[in-house]
Amino acid sequence: MATCGEQLAKLMHAYGIDTAFGIPGTHTIELYRGIPASGIRHVTPRHEQGAGFMADGYARITGKPAACVTVSGPGALNIATAMGQALQDSVPMLVISADNNTFEKGLGEGRLHETRNIQAAMAECSVWSHTLARADELPKVMARAFAIFASSRPGPVHITVPLDVITANADHVDTTPWPLPSRPAPAPSSISEAIDLIGQSTNLVVAIGGGCADAADEIRELVTLLDAPVTQTHNAKGILKSGHPLLVDTSPSYVPVRALYESADVVLGIGTEFSETDYDFFFNGEFKLGGKLIRIDIDRDQLTRNVVPNVAIISDAKMAADALLRELSQRSQNGAAQVAAMQSDIDELHDEGYQRFLDSLQQGAPGAFIAGDSTQPAYYGAAQYNSPAPRRFASAATGYGTLGYALPAAFGAKLARPDLPSIALIGDGGLQFTINELSTAIEADIRVAIVVWNNERYEMIAQNFEAAGMQPIACDIYTPDFVAIAKAYGCQATRVSNHQELIDALASHQDNKGPTLIEVWESDFLQ
Repeated sequence: MATCGEQLAKLMHAYGIDTAFGIPGTHTIELYRGIPASGIRHVTPRHEQGAGFMADGYARITGKPAACVTVSGPGALNIATAMGQALQDSVPMLVISADNNTFEKGLGEGRLHETRNIQAAMAECSVWSHTLARADELPKVMARAFAIFASSRPGPVHITVPLDVITANADHVDTTPWPLPSRPAPAPSSISEAIDLIGQSTNLVVAIGGGCADAADEIRELVTLLDAPVTQTHNAKGILKSGHPLLVDTSPSYVPVRALYESADVVLGIGTEFSETDYDFFFNGEFKLGGKLIRIDIDRDQLTRNVVPNVAIISDAKMAADALLRELSQRSQNGAAQVAAMQSDIDELHDEGYQRFLDSLQQGAPGAFIAGDSTQPAYYGAAQYNSPAPRRFASAATGYGTLGYALPAAFGAKLARPDLPSIALIGDGGLQFTINELSTAIEADIRVAIVVWNNERYEMIAQNFEAAGMQPIACDIYTPDFVAIAKAYGCQATRVSNHQELIDALASHQDNKGPTLIEVWESDFLQ
């Protein structure tokens, strides 16, 4: 007999899932029965939140979902934070949670992992949350999950499988994947409206976001035709590389960039939320669009959030860019001169100490994927980091703003792209959220450099206290000996005191087996 759990594993692989993160539990045994035969690689984290962050890193670098497997109750609720980060940052992730028997649910009888309504709880941090009622429904439920990944704004999908369903006979269940829908293309009438507005514009500005990550070639060609200044968010970094003559290479939250947007007569926004953490990072509400807005997004709901469009286009970014390219002629706005005129103002806003530190990361590990936590260098990286390519920079400083993200996310990225260096950039506070995942990296031989920025403080929060006219409270924290802890886990570990030592440690790490922890003290690098 093939159980529903075994068929679920087979279907996951058939839809392209090659990696699953999870901690086995009593209720998930039948799913685990099917994993070895499915061909899925399984990685065991030390906490379900770590599983979710690893899946996030895997998806950030590839654009494809990985799977997470949890029990109900503590397992599912532990992963909820990671799902919340993925939801806000549009990261695909498949989360499978087991649950008690269908006929036991809601009775409050104190059963193992009992949760009154796990589906409802997980709906708050997922694009779609569903309870599988019968093995027979498995093919269409999985088809819907992967249709979301294939054609909608990405995010976590959660499926609950009760114990009596996961153990049910599923010999008769067809495990052939369903055809998946393509991403939406723009309506020709909407493209015509956009072309008309662009034609009337003399001061166009282009805003690109993470929705453009898989349309880099088309976006570069499009902005060249438009000849207009371009900004890119955290998740769009690397689409236009640093030094591109049209790239305003800093955060849209800074005053010179805000002035650019206010003076624009037309703004073209593609795949961007116009969200607080990208456009109003200092929380003063002063970001404004001065002219008309053409907004392109794969999510219809997103077209009604934050800013009001004059032309709203539901479309995949690549398809919309292709459609615009077919209709547009070369414009002459002299956007490069506009960008060059802003450069001195932008340079004054950038911190030389952090810039040199960020540059050292790429010098030591060229082409690396960097996962940044909510830590000072990652905050500065939002404006100053130069990503070598799309999907090479992720930061928990946006969206949900979780701590502890970077370490497991860098592990997930390395598992997905073993050919690329992977760096976890994390603070002394954030590291203590997920330091236990060093065990996972040793066990799975994940070769990641963990750069710990140590200032013995929750520095950003301390600054917020000071800005409010208060002495910081509970921001100065005890930090343990991270090098000793890492060595106890079996990791390579060292402290560095200058940029050359950091570069050398990153370079030599590539020859090590497993992870290497590199501790840097803020006082050594910001003098």
